[in-house]
Amino acid sequence: MSNLSDIGNLMHLYMDEIQPGEGTDAPEFLITATAKTLNKLGGRNWVPVIVKEIGEDQYEVIGNSFIYAVAEEAGLEKVWCIIADSSNETVELTKVLSGEVTPKINLSTATRDDIKAALQYLIEKPGAELKGVKLLIATDRIDEAPRQYWKTLDPITTLKCGITKGKKLNALKEVFYLTPQPMPEVIKESTSLNTLTAGELRDMAKKRGIAGYSKKRKNDLIELLSQ
Repeated sequence: MSNLSDIGNLMHLYMDEIQPGEGTDAPEFLITATAKTLNKLGGRNWVPVIVKEIGEDQYEVIGNSFIYAVAEEAGLEKVWCIIADSSNETVELTKVLSGEVTPKINLSTATRDDIKAALQYLIEKPGAELKGVKLLIATDRIDEAPRQYWKTLDPITTLKCGITKGKKLNALKEVFYLTPQPMPEVIKESTSLNTLTAGELRDMAKKRGIAGYSKKRKNDLIELLSQ
């Protein structure tokens, strides 16, 4: 089906050979106003639409969907396109490069600078759910947390960094994903101990013969019992 000689080429395709794909969520005003400008200034889309081949002389938009919508509104018979291969990786990359999908970073391995940049993006967005979150505090506490073991973003809500469950936590999913590492046994035990009350921890310490358990705080007891 795919003609490898066409991949990477700039081609002038008929509009009726192209399916819009997922389309664009751009406001109608921007589409119609840009279409009028396009017709007024020569009718050539100097920014090409990115398409993949889905059949003989049949294509589907995978990037620059706004340009396609403008060309359609302008009534163009043909539109300039770049032909991409149809792999999932290419489709994903094209949507990111054309600004139609927000790229995500792996929070399990992200650097402090990466975390800061992602949080700053979310905090400064118009109508941001994270408005009011202290950037440096949130960055430092997330960076210092054992995020390499997280299976979800929920532990962030326990870091006292201004990010709570609900809309604020959900906003993080726009820029972060996780690839958790297996948790070492000693950390598993510590995590389990953390679910116990201070009284239950003291009883456990007493049974293990740990001296001075009655004077220890909960975090100190967890550390002792994890050894």
